[in-house]
Amino acid sequence: MKTYKKILAVVLSALLVVAVFAGCSADTANDESSQPADTGAKKVAILQYMPHSSLDNCTQGVKNALDEAGIAYDVQIGSSGSADTDCQSYAQNMVSSGYDAIVAVATPAAMSAYSAVQNASSDIPVIFCAVSDPVAAGLVNSMEAPGNNCTGTSDALDIAGQIQLIKTLQPEIKSLGVLYTTNEANSISQLKTLQAECDKAGIELVSQGIGEASELASASAALIPKVDAITNLTDNNVVDNMSVVLEQADAAGIPVYGSEIEQVKKGCLASASIDYIALGEKTGKIAIDVLNGQDAAAYPAVSVTDSFLVVNTDIADKLGITIPDSMSDVQTVTTVTE
Repeated sequence: MKTYKKILAVVLSALLVVAVFAGCSADTANDESSQPADTGAKKVAILQYMPHSSLDNCTQGVKNALDEAGIAYDVQIGSSGSADTDCQSYAQNMVSSGYDAIVAVATPAAMSAYSAVQNASSDIPVIFCAVSDPVAAGLVNSMEAPGNNCTGTSDALDIAGQIQLIKTLQPEIKSLGVLYTTNEANSISQLKTLQAECDKAGIELVSQGIGEASELASASAALIPKVDAITNLTDNNVVDNMSVVLEQADAAGIPVYGSEIEQVKKGCLASASIDYIALGEKTGKIAIDVLNGQDAAAYPAVSVTDSFLVVNTDIADKLGITIPDSMSDVQTVTTVTE
């Protein structure tokens, strides 16, 4: 009997020990399940100023880079008629939602994102894309040392190449027109460079400013009789409403030069064009570097100036302009109707 009692006591003790450890394991499991697993996954918000071909290509390039790296993202695009207010609202929501980074496409979107981050005292980095003059926009202290939690890419137009292209296709040109938005920082900066290049080439630059997109039709109508051709900057209001300018210029029989290939496909004569998809991909790679721990404040902003020549042969034929043999490396396109 005593032997039986001893055996029973040992068994009960063993069961008690097992129960205690099982209970501890169960408690530990419950604690872990109450905490989200840290998978290291990052999520990026992409803020595009408005829908037009140049910015669409930038965003596609950013998405290409993030897709390749397996990084999730959400995209918000401002409406053409209310892009400024849309971007301010979207940027504020992106900050409050706690994204790991915001990629902002175009100067106004970048300024909205940067302002939202600053106002919230957030440490979310802003990676800008297609900002022509980040210093003038107040996003960075310098291209080499941004100084703020903000860096990215600049789509500095090859304005010298554009003027050379115009002189090649129109050797006798005397006056060149340009439309720009008076409160868009990148347009003001580019206008100064354009003026300097026109002065060097002996071309009179006639500029016509607008305050908003609704003024473009009347501004274009006033400008066209004064010039031999029109060139575009990367001005978002002008690019978004390019069909207005093209229609009026076509009626007057004068060429319009685009700032990139998509505008040439839509009816501009030619351009010294930047590859905006490649620009977006470069921006996406910068965002990935920052997500992987590099300091945006110390990450040099990149200015992409490489360009290629593109001519719309439909428009050239219509205007009676011959592509000279010296432009043997030019890329040709025809008009794409939507």
